[in-house]
Amino acid sequence: MVPKGVKCPTCRREIDWSSSPYRPFCSERCKLIDLGAWLTEKHTIPGDSVPTDPDDETHRERGK
Repeated sequence: MVPKGVKCPTCRREIDWSSSPYRPFCSERCKLIDLGAWLTEKHTIPGDSVPTDPDDETHRERGK
């Protein structure tokens, strides 16, 4: 069962889940604010970081 009213994760405004084209956000603006937070690493998923050195042997092995 899908909840009828949910809160936008960015601005906390209540929205109707079934009719929002930007769900779970209330607007494109809130969606872009959230995307910006991920791109600037304000939001992250915990875990080990991935090596960024292209000469790293483990990186080359994964790319095969």
